[in-house]
Amino acid sequence: MEFVITTYCKIKNNAIWCNGQKLFSVKEMPASDFLKEAYKFSEMNYPKFHKMDNLSKLGLIAAEICFKNSDLLKNNDPENTAIILSNHSSSLDTDRIHQNSIANKDRYLPSPAIFVYTLPNIVIGEIAIKYKITGENAFLVSDKFDAETLVNYTQQLLKTNMAGAALCGWINYDGSDYEAFIYLVEIQKDSIKSVNFKALNQTIVNQLYQN
Repeated sequence: MEFVITTYCKIKNNAIWCNGQKLFSVKEMPASDFLKEAYKFSEMNYPKFHKMDNLSKLGLIAAEICFKNSDLLKNNDPENTAIILSNHSSSLDTDRIHQNSIANKDRYLPSPAIFVYTLPNIVIGEIAIKYKITGENAFLVSDKFDAETLVNYTQQLLKTNMAGAALCGWINYDGSDYEAFIYLVEIQKDSIKSVNFKALNQTIVNQLYQN
């Protein structure tokens, strides 16, 4: 079996790219404001988006761009589709907000709506709910983008039939520092209509991330 990357999306520096082409960009603005503009551009129409933390918003926009430019969910069973994500800041951006809400004992007011996002894998849950994906999932935390681990993990799932396709990548949000790199992996077959095939290996994934 050959495993191929069929679509990939990058979000960074107030811009969105898909398969190497810039789709959207805005002038310099706070990261949280950029996410609002990116949501409008995506035409997602998903009211729950506005209640999410910024890490989940970033991940959902990247996933939306990928799926809009891919037939992965049409060609593969969502129950057999994996989500493998990673970052280096975990849920630190939301953790700070939660800590601020409990730091003052005289105004102690922890919010359940914030607390639920104090785990980085919640972004996986939000993507899974939106696209009805119920396959294997994992969220990895590392000092920097680790293509080798992501590729090895994904290949193992596909080779052992624990997944037939996967959404993988790097979703990091920490204050003004944010970056998303999402790519879709499928088993190469005739039903896949794409000119963007890239072999799934560490070298290719690193190249796509760095470009």
